[in-house]
Amino acid sequence: MATTRQRRILVVEDDESLAQLLKMELRSEGFDVRVETRGALALSYAAENPLDLVILDLKLPDISGYEVAKELRKLYHPWVLPVLMLTGMDKPADQLRGFAHGADAYLVKPYDPEEFRKTVALLLGEPAKN
Repeated sequence: MATTRQRRILVVEDDESLAQLLKMELRSEGFDVRVETRGALALSYAAENPLDLVILDLKLPDISGYEVAKELRKLYHPWVLPVLMLTGMDKPADQLRGFAHGADAYLVKPYDPEEFRKTVALLLGEPAKN
């Protein structure tokens, strides 16, 4: 009997407390979650492990989230891997730049947990849990 692999989500967030909160929320939904605090480490992990979704902050200590998204698109061929940008950058120009660099969805911190869960479900092609 074939077993299905748990959906794997990579959270790229340098705020340790937020990263742990996201990890807890996603694990409670049944996902396998990996957290990386630096863009280069996230790209290295993504190159070696199959992913189903990346949740990406834009302000990282080593390289920008925009660059991480651009490199993810090269690794996973355009649009195979959903990318959710979760950031404090809330200007319309920031959002447009995010989409131009490969975001499939863009949420601003502080985020609404319900909207976050529904966005994750949508990006994974799953029905949203209420």
